[in-house]
Amino acid sequence: MALNATIHVLDIELADSDRGVYESLALRVARHPSEAEDYLLTRVLAYCLEYTDGIAFSSGLSSPDEPAIAVRDRTGALQAWIDIGVPDAARVHRASKAAPRVAVYTHKPPEQLRRALAGERIHRADALQLIAVDRELVAAWVRRLERRMKIGLSVSGGQIYLALGNETIEGANRGFTLAQDAGG
Repeated sequence: MALNATIHVLDIELADSDRGVYESLALRVARHPSEAEDYLLTRVLAYCLEYTDGIAFSSGLSSPDEPAIAVRDRTGALQAWIDIGVPDAARVHRASKAAPRVAVYTHKPPEQLRRALAGERIHRADALQLIAVDRELVAAWVRRLERRMKIGLSVSGGQIYLALGNETIEGANRGFTLAQDAGG
């Protein structure tokens, strides 16, 4: 018998002063039994940090050729391919050919993504946006994860503030490149 996905209902008050985005998001996010909680929360965080008109989660494991998160314009044309974790080089190459903008949010050490993509042919590799998610922030959120949550997510000056109940967790993501000397 196959295991069912766990549905998380997240009511998020998003206040991203860096981008001028202020929204109330009511998300129902399915977590497949094989999906780790840190991956799930990185997906949710990326969705919030990328939030714009036309953004949507993919159908998940049933659509492996789709991005984890896509941004489409009113005609349905793909504008941004947003992936999570450590996608392989072939996937990133395909993404770069399919969308004008590609971002990868990794909750793993940046070096792991660098190794996965090193020396591989990737279309427009220099245009990739690679973001190392604050692993401490995600780990603290994982420890407090519930199936139903009300969350305040604020972004100001590159800092991320997660209000979970009476507690606020703070952190910052950072961009990096495929070059070794970029830190990380």
